[in-house]
Amino acid sequence: MAKPLLSIADLHVRFRTSGEAVEAVRGASLEVGRGEAVALVGESGSGKSVTALSVLRLLPYPQAWHPGGHIEFDGESLLDAPPAAMRSLRGRRISMIFQEPMTSLNPLHTVEKQVREALRLHQSIGAAAARERVLELLELVHLRDAELRLASYPHQLSGGQRQRVMIAMALANDPDLLIADEPTTALDVTIQAQILELLQELRKRLGMALLLITHDLGIVRKMTDRVYVMNEGLIVESGPMRRVFDAPEHPYTRHLLAATPGGETDPAPPEADHTMQVEELKVWFPIRRGVLRRTVGHVRAVDGISLEVREGETVGVVGESGSGKTTLGLAMLKLQASEGGIAFLGRPIDALRSRALRPLRREMQIVFQDPYGSLSPRMSVGQIVEEGLRVHEIGGGAAEREALIVEALAEVGLDPDSRHRYPHEFSGGQRQRVAIARAIVLKPRFVVLDEPTSALDVSVQAQIVTLLRSLQARHRLAYLFISHDLRVVRAMSHEVLVMRDGAVVERGPAARIFREPHEPYTRALVAAAFDLESAGADVIGE
Repeated sequence: MAKPLLSIADLHVRFRTSGEAVEAVRGASLEVGRGEAVALVGESGSGKSVTALSVLRLLPYPQAWHPGGHIEFDGESLLDAPPAAMRSLRGRRISMIFQEPMTSLNPLHTVEKQVREALRLHQSIGAAAARERVLELLELVHLRDAELRLASYPHQLSGGQRQRVMIAMALANDPDLLIADEPTTALDVTIQAQILELLQELRKRLGMALLLITHDLGIVRKMTDRVYVMNEGLIVESGPMRRVFDAPEHPYTRHLLAATPGGETDPAPPEADHTMQVEELKVWFPIRRGVLRRTVGHVRAVDGISLEVREGETVGVVGESGSGKTTLGLAMLKLQASEGGIAFLGRPIDALRSRALRPLRREMQIVFQDPYGSLSPRMSVGQIVEEGLRVHEIGGGAAEREALIVEALAEVGLDPDSRHRYPHEFSGGQRQRVAIARAIVLKPRFVVLDEPTSALDVSVQAQIVTLLRSLQARHRLAYLFISHDLRVVRAMSHEVLVMRDGAVVERGPAARIFREPHEPYTRALVAAAFDLESAGADVIGE
C-alpha cells in the first residue's frame, strides 16, 4: 500500500485563554494520499481549521501548542522541523487557501505584487516572466479584466474577486498538496462551479493532493474521494465519500446530512408601510489614467436602480461577484456616496449629512460579509456588542446593557459567557454570529444582510435563517438580503432582484424567480446553483 503524502496521527492542540487551557483538537488522525481529494467536514468550532493550520505550523504559538501527536509530509516530520524547512514548504510544496481573503491579503500591496511575491519567494524568475505568469494565474481563476486588476488593491475588489486572487497565489508554484479552507465561501454559484472544476482539473493534471475543509456537503460529494467528519475536536467518522453519505454510522454525521435551510418564506404582510425606498440610485466610480490621473471613464457599480422594501419584507439581491450587490446595500444606508433618491420611513435622506443621519443609524444596520475584518481585535465580544448600545444611549446602566448583550448572544446561538473572549478566539462562523448580535441588539427597522450565512456550516445556516425570520416576524423588520447562495435566498426572500454589471436584469416574487426565471442570465444562475446541489440532492435539497 502506497505511503500517504500527508499523515496526521493522534494530533492534540490546546489554546491558552484567560489562564485556562482549551483543547481544540483531541487525538485527530487522518491521511491524504498523492493526488487524492480528502474532505474534513464539521460545524464551526469543531477543530477543522486548527487541524489544517497545524500542518503548516501557522497557529499562534506559544498561545497554541501540541501536547501530543505527529504530522508527517512526504516522509518528513513537520511538528519538529526547523523554521527554514517550513518556510521552504509553505507556498511551494504545500499551499493553503484561507477562508477570509480580506484579512489574508496585504491591504497595502497591489494584486500583481502579492501574486508575484508567491512566485519570487520560491522561483528565480524575471520581472517580465513573473508578470506573464501572474496574468496567466488570474485568468486561470476567471478574474474578470485580469490585466486591469493587476494594479488594484484588495479593498477595490469584491469578496469573490479577493478569494480568486488567493486561489491564484496558492496555485502559483504548482504545489503537491493544496489545503483549501472553505475555498468557495465568497464565490457566486457560477464561479463556484468553475473554481471546483478548475481544482479538479489541476489535481488531475498536476497529480496534486487536496485537503478540502468545508461545511458545504454538496461540494464534498462532488469533489472528494474520502471524508473525515469532525465534532468537538474529534474525528467521529471517516471512510469513502459514497459510503459516508449513503450510510452514515455516527449520529453527528446523520445530523449534518439532515441539516438544511430549505423551503420558502411565508408571504409578506399585505399593504405594509414602506421602510426603505430608492429611486434611480447610481454609484459610478471614476477610472483615472495617466500622470495627471484624468478621468477616462466610469465603473457603473450601481446604474439607476429603483426598489422598495416594506415592513416585514425581505428583498433578496443575487448576482455574480462584482455585480454591485454590496455597493447597492451600502448606498441605501448612506455609507457610500451615490446619486438618486433615498427615503427611510417615508422621509428623504439622500441629502442629509452625517450629523443629521446619526440619530437614524440605530434603525438602519448592516451585517458585513467579512466578520473578522468588521470586528475590532482589541475589543471583547461583549464590548463589541455593547458599543452600539453606548453610542445610542440604550440601557439605563451597565447591568441593563449586560442583560441586553447576554440576550443578543443567546439569540444567535452563542454562549453568553463567551462575551469576555476576543474575536480571534472564535471560528469564522462564530464571528459571523457575533456580527449579527451586534446589529440585532439595537432593534433596528431596516437591516442590510451582506452574505450573513456565507461563513456558516449548514446546520447553523438553518438556525440563522430561522432566527432572522423570527426576528422579522416579531419586530416587522425589513431586510435587504444579499447572497450568492440561492438556496438561502429562496428560504429568506419575498422579492428577488437579479443584478449584473450594476443593473437589474430581472425582479419579481421569489417563488416565480426560482421556478420560472424569464431571463437567460437568471436561468443560468438558478441552473448553476441547483445543478451543484443535485450532485447530492438527498443531502442539501429541500
